[in-house]
Amino acid sequence: MNAERLTRLLEPVVSQVGLELDRVDVVPAGRRRLVRVTIDGDGPDGHGPSLDEISEATAEISHCLDDSGAMGESPYTLEVSSRGVSTPLTQPRHYRRNIGHLVRFTLNPAEEQKSGETFDGRIAEAGEEVVTLEVEAENSKPHKPVYTTREVQLADVAKAVVQVELNRRDAQASKEEN
Repeated sequence: MNAERLTRLLEPVVSQVGLELDRVDVVPAGRRRLVRVTIDGDGPDGHGPSLDEISEATAEISHCLDDSGAMGESPYTLEVSSRGVSTPLTQPRHYRRNIGHLVRFTLNPAEEQKSGETFDGRIAEAGEEVVTLEVEAENSKPHKPVYTTREVQLADVAKAVVQVELNRRDAQASKEEN
């Protein structure tokens, strides 16, 4: 069974456990097939599914695949995971779930350019068509940064990826206040 058919089969199953089906891939792996299912959702804190939710979804997906006979007689391995931090943000809901996170944006190039502008911004608000970012101002100094807001149309975004932060700026600011 191909990924498109599996997507149609699994969407209601994943939806029943309160999550969203993000992607289904079927990859040959020797005599077996690897069925890779990526799920998403708000989770208990609004920032993605919890491990318990992923575990529940995995069990339901496994039962569905076994009971439906969708995979036929050939053996397969099921792999279910969340989107992960390095997966590009592509939907408005992805931006909403990452409010407060630092994201590296690459914009679509203007007609006369070969590549688009790349910059980092912290998501402050996220709508269906526009994301509002907190970005470092041009006149900012390295040890005393100044921030401003910038609105970006989602249609103008070529790529957006969450950046892993070991020392978040807001965490440092709260330490300095104490």
